[in-house]
Amino acid sequence: MAESAQQRRPIATFSIVGADLARGELGIAVASKFLACGAVVPWASAGAGAVATQSYSNTAYGPDGIRMMREGLSAEQTLARLLADDSDRALRQVGIVDARGGSAAHTGSRCHGWAGHVTGPGFAAQGNILVGEDTVQAMAAAFRSSSGTLSDRLVNALARGEAAGGDRRGRQASAVTVVKANGGYGGKNDVLVDLRVDDHPDPVTELRRLLDLQHLYFGSGPETEKLAVAGPVLAELCAMMRRLNYLPADASNDWSDATAKALDAFTSTENLEERVDIAARTIDAPALVYLRKTFG
Repeated sequence: MAESAQQRRPIATFSIVGADLARGELGIAVASKFLACGAVVPWASAGAGAVATQSYSNTAYGPDGIRMMREGLSAEQTLARLLADDSDRALRQVGIVDARGGSAAHTGSRCHGWAGHVTGPGFAAQGNILVGEDTVQAMAAAFRSSSGTLSDRLVNALARGEAAGGDRRGRQASAVTVVKANGGYGGKNDVLVDLRVDDHPDPVTELRRLLDLQHLYFGSGPETEKLAVAGPVLAELCAMMRRLNYLPADASNDWSDATAKALDAFTSTENLEERVDIAARTIDAPALVYLRKTFG
């Protein structure tokens, strides 16, 4: 016999779905005392929309909702269609944002309290089994008032929600997903950010750490961040490379083919190849800061 929604374990989460129309980005950040909530709650597709499905989560809401928005339905129309076809709608909680910035959310009457949502232009914040309403209000306020990349805004909003109360059962997992057309690695897919913390005593803080690493490894700083690999910067890098045996102990601080090959090997090993231009002899300032912290 198929398991009923009442028999399944509720997915108590707080999440925020958001859009950045100027950047062409859609995404979700979520946290819960539920193992690997990032494998269940967030769904997003570039050019279509994003869906967070939680409480006795109906994971079909993700692909079905995205298909409907890709076919032209708004977030509100998509939500209405999903709920109309679900006999357990009173147990569901869902937030949706479409690619035009429209938003919609639903908190079923049988979701465990505190449960509720807040929507606005370009976002939907929702949660269930929370300490109180302050969590979703804090997420909404943080999203409205913040700037920067969508991933930063979503994770910052999640942190504000946790600080305001969060899941009343405790903490376990978190995730952030952001999509953008051709925004993935090498421009070959649409997955701009896809980070998960499946089981951790402080999952939102850990998610922030991972997102900072994402920015470090795959970010692209402005021209003002690019430092010439010459003079004191070159000397500092050469000293690191001598200590780490990328260069002989008696190697000078001069630029040469050997220095270039060593720097390429060093920075590639540290996954910083997106931040270093060997031909132009530049390194992004955040990459140098990271190397200083890591290797002295």
